[in-house]
Amino acid sequence: MKQQAKLAVLIGSCTLVMVIAGCAGQSISPDTSSSAADTSAPQVSLGAQTSHIDGEFVTDWVPPLLTSPEEKAAYYVSRLADRRFVSRYGDRDNPHTWYIAAERLGEIGLPAVPLLFTRLNTTDDYELMLALYALQLATQDPLLMVRTRGDYVQLPAALDPAANAENVRIARQWWQQHSAQFAE
Repeated sequence: MKQQAKLAVLIGSCTLVMVIAGCAGQSISPDTSSSAADTSAPQVSLGAQTSHIDGEFVTDWVPPLLTSPEEKAAYYVSRLADRRFVSRYGDRDNPHTWYIAAERLGEIGLPAVPLLFTRLNTTDDYELMLALYALQLATQDPLLMVRTRGDYVQLPAALDPAANAENVRIARQWWQQHSAQFAE
């Protein structure tokens, strides 16, 4: 019995170390010294997850061993404040920014919502803007919309730090109405 307990502690410790090492690992930045860089190609860290966005491929790095949506949501919430965790796509005349963490949290949906509401108290305007944007996306999860009768966080001005105060008010009002859906 004691040997099983020691083995469980050892396995748990090793897993924790691997997850921490994966989350703390440095991302590799694209080479910006090249003057002949193609501006239409996405500029991101090397990664393991690829999406197709408006004709471009965007890659972001996800630490290994994150298997549940809750683990992935926690990882991406931790990356919201990282201004480098973005991708650029489009051309010189029409550049766009892909906010990787917010978009992934929107894809995760329901499991990300409670974690995102914990970020509404941040003093970082950039992080708050992305948390609100991710909330708008995540609350459109079909599983959640069935529970809320089609109601989701509808922001009049997403991705605008000047609108953060009003957007926080809207998000908190939505949470007051629907937080009971997360107690189930």
